[in-house]
Amino acid sequence: MSGQNLDYDLLKQLTQCFGPSGNEREVADLIAREVNSHVMDSRFDVLGNLIVRKPGKGKKILIACHMDEVGVIITAIGEQGYLYFAPVGGIKNSDLSAKRVLFKNRRMGVVNQEKNPLEEGKPSGKFYIDIGVSSEEEARKIVREGDMAVLVGDYQETPSHILSKALDDRLGCFIAVELIKQIQCEQDLYFAFTVQEEVGSRGAKTVVHGIEPDLALILDTTLSFDSPKEKNRTSLNRGAAVKVMDRTIVVSPLIKNWMAEVAAQQDIPFQWEIITAGGTDSGPIHLTGSGIPTGGIAIPVRYLHSGNEIAAKFDIVSAFQLLSALLQNPFQEI
Repeated sequence: MSGQNLDYDLLKQLTQCFGPSGNEREVADLIAREVNSHVMDSRFDVLGNLIVRKPGKGKKILIACHMDEVGVIITAIGEQGYLYFAPVGGIKNSDLSAKRVLFKNRRMGVVNQEKNPLEEGKPSGKFYIDIGVSSEEEARKIVREGDMAVLVGDYQETPSHILSKALDDRLGCFIAVELIKQIQCEQDLYFAFTVQEEVGSRGAKTVVHGIEPDLALILDTTLSFDSPKEKNRTSLNRGAAVKVMDRTIVVSPLIKNWMAEVAAQQDIPFQWEIITAGGTDSGPIHLTGSGIPTGGIAIPVRYLHSGNEIAAKFDIVSAFQLLSALLQNPFQEI
């Protein structure tokens, strides 16, 4: 499959869903509506993972991608109506200054930093969200402790690139949905749209039970290193990234070599992903039970965990083509 007819309007819808960790149902419902006519089974598990099956007589293969995005959670409400918060996932308060955030009820706020009363003009390090009220009473009519908010990041598309919030990992979800709609192969395919990856891959720790796949392939994003000093690391417009290792997994040479060989045979551009920090759902999945052969495909993204993530369509198409080719040329060592 060429991947040239991907429905980017669906990607727009996915990125603009509200879906911080533990609150992914809006994303899941959209995905379910898109795939239900193309699959035999569709179900939610207790944690909220969406699992769909496209049955076949071949090897049982799990494709996993996470639905959640980074965000913040309200921890306290001040007398002036300011909202104090903690991060949900890998997001730094310092990266949020003067940024807009959005709550599930569609109320927006702006992140600001308190000034240090002892050193005029210098920040105190304490951040809050201003939702345009002047008292705690007003604020509590709109939000409460425990409510979450996500970064605001409108979807913008050029002929060659995508800019939006939540490309991590709605890009993976998008590719999986498009594949469900288009692929015809002999393998017994399970697609898991997982929850709470950004806070420790919690959904992935349970999703494999009851499936027991022969092979798992994880779709996610990865950092794009576009500076001249890091030219040999993952970057935009070089194709999908085949995972070699991260903090949570070292991929079997047999699996990564199979992935590279299929890519070469099909003339699909790819690059290697080798990172020593961070991780994906591949970590807990490959350790489930007695172990599951696991590989990873990642799309490089600039400015990860911001409201302005950027990805290249060239890499998106490459990831779609590679996953499709792998499913039609399955790993023979299992």
